[in-house]
Amino acid sequence: MSNTEILDFLSTRRSLKPTMFAKEGPSPDELTRILTIAARVPDHKKLNPWRFIVFSGETRAKAGELFATACAAEDRQQPSEIRLQTERGRFLRAPLVVAVISRPVENPGAPEWEQILSAGAAAFNLCLAANALGYGTCWITEWIAYSAIVKEGLGLSETERVAGFVYIGKAGERQEDRDRPALSEVVSYWQG
Repeated sequence: MSNTEILDFLSTRRSLKPTMFAKEGPSPDELTRILTIAARVPDHKKLNPWRFIVFSGETRAKAGELFATACAAEDRQQPSEIRLQTERGRFLRAPLVVAVISRPVENPGAPEWEQILSAGAAAFNLCLAANALGYGTCWITEWIAYSAIVKEGLGLSETERVAGFVYIGKAGERQEDRDRPALSEVVSYWQG
């Protein structure tokens, strides 16, 4: 791939809505490649301040049961059966979901903020690698990322947080592009 092809790819990549995935996901070899690339990010002091949890096959439905349980326990009102079914089907929207877990460690040479940014870079590299292999992606958190019950059910420690859930699969339909900010709105040049 030439530099021009890489720039074209980066200038046109787009997230896919979770409801727009087809049933086809990455093969085990493709997933290994995607995760290997995801782990290849800036990481001051080589701390690996992130990890990945993969949901595929039946584990997506098991995660949905966890989400329904959390919803029923944490919702201020008793959730409707429709809401509980939505939670049970949350990870079934794509053939594969990868949770990117931020896990900063105490290290005076690498501030926590840098470690959190490294987890974000890992999540985006995950998206880019899957996109480069022809898969659509959607990086979202939703309420489940902040649920104490879900956090416990996923085996997260006290210091770990969900940086995002990355849905991966072939696109079932085409996602239209969206407006992007004008550079004049987001770029300034420091004059000293």
